[in-house]
Amino acid sequence: MTQMSTHRRSDPADMSMGELVSSLSEQTSRLVRDEIKLATKELQAKGKHAGLGAGMFGGAGVVALYGVGALVAAAIGGLALAMDVWAAALIVAAVLFAVAAVLGLTGKKQVKQAVPPAPEQAMAGVKSDIETVKEHARR
Repeated sequence: MTQMSTHRRSDPADMSMGELVSSLSEQTSRLVRDEIKLATKELQAKGKHAGLGAGMFGGAGVVALYGVGALVAAAIGGLALAMDVWAAALIVAAVLFAVAAVLGLTGKKQVKQAVPPAPEQAMAGVKSDIETVKEHARR
């Protein structure tokens, strides 16, 4: 009986069938773990962008609500008082709506970066790995 060597042979041509299958199993497991890690990191980054964008949309809504309040105050001030009060309230409302617009557009940009929520880079890596394995199998 021959005793199996405990060291790995680097040339696949010198490896036994059992060693080749073992090596394939080990490399496949490592590849799957690495692809899962990549997909996890990618989904975490996309989730962060989605959360940030949603928070900015919420902020835009709050600021727009204040803008509506300022417009109401401007209308009341315009009817009840002299021109100066409602003009000032109108200016404040315009500034608040401008802030809301900036927050809304920035939030939209953040949400757009998070969509689609699929791990595209990881999927591309897996497809590339499959093509490489298929090509080597054909040889």
